[in-house]
Amino acid sequence: MTDYDRTDIPAAYDRARDHGPEMLDLWMNAIAVQLADRSITQILDLGCGTGRFSEALAVRFNAEVTGLDPSVKMLQLARAKRIDERVHYQRGRAEAIPLSSESVDVVFMSMSLHHFTDPIVAARECRRVLRNTGSVFIRTGTRERIASYPYVPFFQSSIPLLEETLPASADVCENFVAAGFDLVASQMITQTIASNWTVYSEKLAAGGDSVLARLSREDFDAGLASVRRYAATVDGRRPVVEPIDLLVFRSS
Repeated sequence: MTDYDRTDIPAAYDRARDHGPEMLDLWMNAIAVQLADRSITQILDLGCGTGRFSEALAVRFNAEVTGLDPSVKMLQLARAKRIDERVHYQRGRAEAIPLSSESVDVVFMSMSLHHFTDPIVAARECRRVLRNTGSVFIRTGTRERIASYPYVPFFQSSIPLLEETLPASADVCENFVAAGFDLVASQMITQTIASNWTVYSEKLAAGGDSVLARLSREDFDAGLASVRRYAATVDGRRPVVEPIDLLVFRSS
């Protein structure tokens, strides 16, 4: 688990991870398909970070959104850019969610599951705060996709860190089923994260990735130089894409 408050990652996070409105629409559409016409009034954005998805969730589903995160630095950035009054940010941990039982309709997690100290307890907490018809949406990297992540060929030393950090999809499913959920959907969504490789190299240079932040300075600089050399050899209009897993659970 990365303690973001002990790093400089929060300051660079949005610069490195903001992939534009099209990416947000892609994920909101994927969620909407699973929710169909259900009425949603309360959403928990669990591990909200800088609030990249919080306002999009409020707007798309006309709902109150609680963004929960343990990082003071991340929440400061989220609050500073908040526009929608339906979005509220609160400090807290997934293992002890500071919300009443059966108080939310949806729990959404984006790239936060691997930061939880106890994912089994976190799954139980999700079940506790969800209403009986509630759903959990987990947007996550998984061990199964490591070879497909665009920076991996350039940062070979990231592979053991990713294997250590990212969950296996089967383990996620086991934890949530044991906590009282049914798996209702599992899909890979391919998202565009940069319009070309030069833009992507600058996003990497910003320093918003917690795994790359654990590399030695020498390994990081060498990998970034490799990405930049590759960017110079490919069509400037070639987008950079990555696969992200979406797992959907419903209270059973």
